[in-house]
Amino acid sequence: MAGYTAVTAEDLAIMLDAIGVGSIEELFDAIPAGVRLDRPIDLPPGEPEQAVYAELRRLAQRNVSAEDEITFLGAGMYDHYVPSIIDMLMSRSEFLTPYTPYQPEVSQGGLQVMFEYQTAISELTGLPVSNASLYEGPSAVAAAAYLAKLVNGRPRVLVGRGVHPHSRATLETLAVGYGTEVVEIGLDDGVTDLDALHDALSDDVSAVIVQQPNFLGALEDVQAIADAAREHGAVTVCAADPLTLGVLEAPGNQGVDVCVGEGQSLGNRLDFGGPSFGFFAATEKHIRSMPGRIAGETTDVDGRRGFVLTLQTREQHIRRERATSNICTSQALNALAGVVYLSWLGRRGIVELGELMLQRAHYARETLAALDGVGKLHDRPVVREFALRLDADVDRVLERCAAAGVNAGYALGRSYDEYADGLLVAITEQRSRADIDRLADVLGAAVAAERAGAAAEVAV
Repeated sequence: MAGYTAVTAEDLAIMLDAIGVGSIEELFDAIPAGVRLDRPIDLPPGEPEQAVYAELRRLAQRNVSAEDEITFLGAGMYDHYVPSIIDMLMSRSEFLTPYTPYQPEVSQGGLQVMFEYQTAISELTGLPVSNASLYEGPSAVAAAAYLAKLVNGRPRVLVGRGVHPHSRATLETLAVGYGTEVVEIGLDDGVTDLDALHDALSDDVSAVIVQQPNFLGALEDVQAIADAAREHGAVTVCAADPLTLGVLEAPGNQGVDVCVGEGQSLGNRLDFGGPSFGFFAATEKHIRSMPGRIAGETTDVDGRRGFVLTLQTREQHIRRERATSNICTSQALNALAGVVYLSWLGRRGIVELGELMLQRAHYARETLAALDGVGKLHDRPVVREFALRLDADVDRVLERCAAAGVNAGYALGRSYDEYADGLLVAITEQRSRADIDRLADVLGAAVAAERAGAAAEVAV
């Protein structure tokens, strides 16, 4: 069977000679020996293409998709219906093939998508300016904290413990680079402890970050948090779930300066957790501190409507010391899916979808909390996701449910030590009342079985 070699020895010699280097080893002399691998890479022998395909297919069959089970797993990524119109429009050449729109005259399709996307995000969040998207939700949270640092130069940022664990981890990692201390504010009955927030606020706080609804599904008092931050001149950042904004007040109408979030639920499939996109909107006074790029509308010399990049704050485009980001490019194709999805839903559709999730989440919460060994983790209002307490080992309960073809949710103990008995359940329009009743039957039986097993072990 014919083989394939990317670079021959002759090719390698020619390239090394062209750059004035005698060997591959010399090429990497600048890298300290202590961090270099001093042995060949331990790779298995090559295989024919069909053998590799067969192995990948075998591995893929070990996965269970949201189409193969009834899933109530959320925690930031959600199983929403993706209409066929999205794939159809995304595959059009004017959207699928362009790279970065440096030349507007040949990138009108991509630029128009950015402009329409920005308009939709601004309307959704209640904030006047939006960028053309970011990589995903957690990096958008970290970018918002950097915006605050650019605005006021203060050394501390306060973040609620109800903010997604991945967002908090990303924030802590990147904040080191821009010299910011991250201080976590605890929870009180499932929401940010306002007394603790007031105690931590001072004139050295650059930003206060909250999530709505928070990771436990509870609704935060965003207005009160924004008012408290404003008293000390801090920037208020709200990480929002976009599909709840059909029934919740827009963050921009509650005093929020920056609204960010994960856009996966807007027309993007789960796809093993990515790729997706992050959205980023802000008040107009913060426009020059925003990361990424912004597309604008204009007219050409003949008076025809056209689109251009009006702001590019990446270091690829401007002096590094003035840049607000260096890797915060847009996820243009995924953002296209988002704006097509929002257009498909329409103004009324997003409200109806939010109301549907709200009603089914309430029904599911009350039904499940009535089971023996199951209770509410908090009593706060919820929209699409809620947290329960189980009087049984959560991981083992989840295993029992999975064996019955039901993914019952997310074990909160993976992210919160204090909620080792917690289960996070998510509701989308994909989950019918019959699905919820099925979850109640399976979860109730699993909890009962685990409690009986635990009692038997104690008796022994």
